Amino acid sequence: MNKHTMILFTRFGMGDAPVDLPQKLAGTFLTLLDQHAHGNSDGLPGVLAFYGEGVKLACEGSPVLDQLRALETRGAHLILCQTCLNYFGLREAVRVGIVGGMGDIMAALDLAQKVISL
Repeated sequence: MNKHTMILFTRFGMGDAPVDLPQKLAGTFLTLLDQHAHGNSDGLPGVLAFYGEGVKLACEGSPVLDQLRALETRGAHLILCQTCLNYFGLREAVRVGIVGGMGDIMAALDLAQKVISL
């Protein structure tokens, strides 16, 4: 695991496109990330953080829950913004990861040597 790499998800998917495409891209990305990490533990990021609409990826009904669970099982830490979950009324819909505050995300950013924003 590359504990010094952090990936930020700020949208309900990846990129700006019609509704279904961003989730499809996120699903493909996370699947490939998991496959890459399976053969190379250094390929797994230490932290995946979710804020803004990105928190929806870790909630009930998300098309990428299986991929996120697989990454979490391999040791990646998933942090979800509590303020964002509350704003969208999704606190009870969380299905993967831990609910934290912006302070938790900032602490992970301080430790990260590489940050990737999707």
